[in-house]
Amino acid sequence: MSKILVIDTATKYIYLSLVINGVEKDYVYQEGINNHSVTIIPLLDEMLKKENLTLKEVDEIIVGIGPGSYTGVRIGVTVAKMIGYLNSISVKTVSSLALIASTSKEKNIIPFIDARRGNAFMAHFNNKDNMLIRIEEDCLENIEQYKSAHDFEFDFIEGGKPDISKIINSKLLQSVENVHDLKPNYLRITEAERNKR
Repeated sequence: MSKILVIDTATKYIYLSLVINGVEKDYVYQEGINNHSVTIIPLLDEMLKKENLTLKEVDEIIVGIGPGSYTGVRIGVTVAKMIGYLNSISVKTVSSLALIASTSKEKNIIPFIDARRGNAFMAHFNNKDNMLIRIEEDCLENIEQYKSAHDFEFDFIEGGKPDISKIINSKLLQSVENVHDLKPNYLRITEAERNKR
């Protein structure tokens, strides 16, 4: 019996999921108030208790590594690393934009996460046979310029509860060889780094 724990905190929403034998048994998808670091562990604990599971019984962790909120991305990745390392659980990564794209049923999807000043983190995916296919890599671009460069109909989507079965069926997961090497995909330097330069 395979048991997969999914964690994503890259946006204002926290998404946790428990997938057992390919079926999403329980999930949390809720808007936070800049408090993912406070809510994530109690929410995880509650979800596991509902299924009478302990962390040691989890076989695999899938974590959204961004791009997105610098602090938000770091929270999810840190928790996944900690759980994976302490319990010897394999970890796989997925783009947080792919998780957003999975909510759409349209053929062409451009998921986005607002990055302020008219910019956003974006990518381009296709839906095909309950799978997502990546067409363009995650990027940080001006929203209007990126949209105008695509001359076909697409679903420009910012959120929604991920369809985790679509993610698992797709070839978008990356295995982490050494959990200590797992790093978020920020796609931009932090304000502190900019100021230092």
